Amino acid sequence: MSFQYEAIDHIQLASPIGSEDLAREFFVELLGFQEIEKPDVLRENGGVWFMTGTIQLHIGVEDTFSPAKKAHPAFRVKSIDKLKEYLSGKSVKYQDDDRLPGANRFYLNDPFGNRLEFLEWNA
Repeated sequence: MSFQYEAIDHIQLASPIGSEDLAREFFVELLGFQEIEKPDVLRENGGVWFMTGTIQLHIGVEDTFSPAKKAHPAFRVKSIDKLKEYLSGKSVKYQDDDRLPGANRFYLNDPFGNRLEFLEWNA
């Protein structure tokens, strides 16, 4: 092949129409992402974009929305136990999962029911 893949540019999840403020509360206020501006030509579609580090997460709105309950992004984090402690302090429920050898991980759902994975690889 004369080309190569470099990285994932962004992840897109869906949410119901009109849910942008709820997405902001969850991803910015709770998880610490930053909102980034959508290009002018795409604003009319609704939705909202976020970024943390080099990871972009786009929330697109759908009138026939159905949450992704199995398919999910996985966010690699440092100090996952501190993240769990932080979420517990905010009364956010998450589900630990010890089925991936060599990883400390958990799942939680965004406000729309989309599954999100957070993991830290053991050294």
